This record gives sequence, C-alpha cells and structure tokens, in this order.
Amino acid sequence: MLSKRIIPCLDVTLNEKGATVVKGIEFVNLREAGDPVELAKRYNDEGADELVFLDITASPYGRETMVDVVERTAEDVFIPLTVGGGIKDLEDISELLSAGADKVSINTSAVKNPELVRKSSEMFGSQCIVVAIDCRRNFDLSRGEYTVTLENGEKAWYEVVIYGGRKPTGIDAVSWAKRVEELGAGEILLTSMNRDGTKDGFDIPITRKISEEVNIPVIASGGAGTVEHFYEGFVEGKADACLAASIFHYEEISIAMIKEYLREKGIPVRI
Repeated sequence: MLSKRIIPCLDVTLNEKGATVVKGIEFVNLREAGDPVELAKRYNDEGADELVFLDITASPYGRETMVDVVERTAEDVFIPLTVGGGIKDLEDISELLSAGADKVSINTSAVKNPELVRKSSEMFGSQCIVVAIDCRRNFDLSRGEYTVTLENGEKAWYEVVIYGGRKPTGIDAVSWAKRVEELGAGEILLTSMNRDGTKDGFDIPITRKISEEVNIPVIASGGAGTVEHFYEGFVEGKADACLAASIFHYEEISIAMIKEYLREKGIPVRI
C-alpha cells in the first residue's frame, strides 16, 4: 500500500511586507502566519511529504510574486511542491513549473475552461496537473446529481464554488471530479467550504464519495484540528493525502505527532 501523505498548505498573499502566509475561516477573516519560504523550509525539515502554495493575491502582480516565492523555495526545499491560485493558461503553468514547482493546481480556470485541463495534461503530463475542487453543501436535492448522506442522516449534494468560494456554479462536485479525471487531471485537491478553518474534522461524506468515484488520488482539505481527524480522513474518507494549514502554522500539532499516531494505528506513512 502506498504511504499516505501529510501536506501543509500555505495561502500566500501580498501586503506591504511582501509575500505573506495567511489563514482564515471559510476563506475569510484572514490573519498572518509568517513568511512562505521560511515556513516551507520548516515543513521540509519536519517531515512533510509535500507542500501546497496557493496564491490568493488575485492581482496583476500576483503571478510575478508567486514565481519569486517558488524559485526561492525550490532552492532549499526538496519535497514536491504544488502551486495554485490565479493560473489562467498554459503559459502560467509553464512559468511556475520552470520556477521549480512540481505540480500546479487549477481551480476557477478549470471550471471556466475545462479544455485547459486536457491541454495542460497533454503538454506537461497528468502527474503535473492537480484540479482543486472547492465545494459547499446544498440541500436543494432537485438540483444535484449525486446525493450524499451526511453524518446526521440528512441528504445533500455538494456544489462546486469558484473565485475563492464566493461564486456558486451549479455544478455537482462528484460529477466534476469524474469529468476532470477524464480530461487528464492527475490528482484532486478537495476542499469543503463548510469545514475550512473550523478544526471540526474533514468533510468525510464528500471525501469518501469522490474517493470512491475516481481512480486518481484525492487530497482531503478543510477542517483538520486533531490527529484523529487525519486518521478519519484516510480510513473513513478514503483519501490518499490530508492537507492542513493553521494547525501547522501556529504549531498546534506537529507533523511528527500526526505520523506517529497514524503509524501506531497501522496507517502507512513516511517517517
């Protein structure tokens, strides 16, 4: 069995101090967490399996800023690095991969232009292309294609949202996951907006459903708060990797603690 991966996520924005990592709850109420390159080095030393950088600047200078951050990180960090946020076309992808990223994560642009997934996977290889899916629970069952049973027994479907969770699309998350796999995506980064930053645990129902419906790796994101949540993400959610941000940034739980707990529970991890 392949080792399960623990992935810190760094949301990077730009302020008067330069590139800065921030974290909020459900993508709002952001607070600073540190320098992205220094945090990346720390996680590399602490045993992270991969890193994800998400550029949330969403401005004309955002891409130039992120390329610089990627270049500086790649000089000192030797675990796989995925970069996302604001990627619009093949040129953006090429620029980030040339700067040292191992993979790129496409979200809004993939929804608006699904052909970007196909073209990028053909040009750069599926292993480089991660499609990020942000989704939110929707209880209007007349609209969704795949109904999911929640922990309390209620039924819901999960709607894809874009532009940092601000715009609903009407697209069913499970259906979209299956489509991006067909288009050539090599991995899915799944974030439940209902759990982002809450520390209440990963959204197991949708994580499990998508993991069962696709044959590419699924990264669970949104809600990690305890070591038990990672175990649940792997065992109940059937995820291939679990991603977290604030618990790592503010040193509430260490990567070593999580991996030791998982190892004791029989989950294969890289120590």
